[in-house]
Amino acid sequence: MRQKRLMWIVGIGIALLLSACDRGQIFHRLGPNSVVLAFGDDLTSGTVADQGLSYPKQLEKLIGRRVVDAGAAGETSADGAMRLPKALADHEPDLVILGIGGGDLESEPGRQQLRNDLRRMFEAINQQGIPVVMIVPAAAGKDANPYRELAVELEIPLIRAPEAELPSHKQDTGDPTRPEATSHRQLAKAVADKLYELRSI
Repeated sequence: MRQKRLMWIVGIGIALLLSACDRGQIFHRLGPNSVVLAFGDDLTSGTVADQGLSYPKQLEKLIGRRVVDAGAAGETSADGAMRLPKALADHEPDLVILGIGGGDLESEPGRQQLRNDLRRMFEAINQQGIPVVMIVPAAAGKDANPYRELAVELEIPLIRAPEAELPSHKQDTGDPTRPEATSHRQLAKAVADKLYELRSI
């Protein structure tokens, strides 16, 4: 009888532990050979990518881990949901930074589609035991509900992307990519700060 009771108590403890694990993501410290997948649209790639100034490239320098730039300019959230499984298989990341959907916010049907696609992408990543951090694009403005609601429900850390700063006349060097490069640098810093906060770095 005593042994059965002990087994029952242990069983309850394991069930409670598993239940607690299911409620939230677990972020581990990234090792020196860990791979971070920066997945998204223009927010990730940008027109400054070929200059090595995209936020994934700048983030790589800040955190000292390999960061894969898996951004596709002009992509919708539906496109991203289709492309994500291959990116996960190709790169086998230890952490994913999801930044997509700015263009989907222009209409109510688009916002609803965005919610569904973000959920699909999170579930595809989470099923492999990979933690996810999500970026709210600057284009969301005050309409960040699709991101906030999902973040609260699924316990996804959020980072808000900074808006591109327009240069003053004194700062204007004639380089149209400079404001974007500044925004990517600020975003890389914000992501790095969040990863330190999560004790992943």
